[in-house]
Amino acid sequence: MTEAQLSAWGMKIGLSVLVIFIGLIIWDLGKKSGASKFSMAMPFFVLGLGMMGFLMKEVLVNLILKHPV
Repeated sequence: MTEAQLSAWGMKIGLSVLVIFIGLIIWDLGKKSGASKFSMAMPFFVLGLGMMGFLMKEVLVNLILKHPV
């Protein structure tokens, strides 16, 4: 395994763990503060959009690298 491969795997795993951890923090803060359902849903919606953006970037980069224009 090269350093580039290790860095790529580390970035994907590290970011995944970070997103899960942030989700747990949001859940805990919402429960402790007694937030409404809407107030709990919005941060998770935004966090989900961020994850989708990261996944779409990975897909697009792989498509462009495999099929250059």
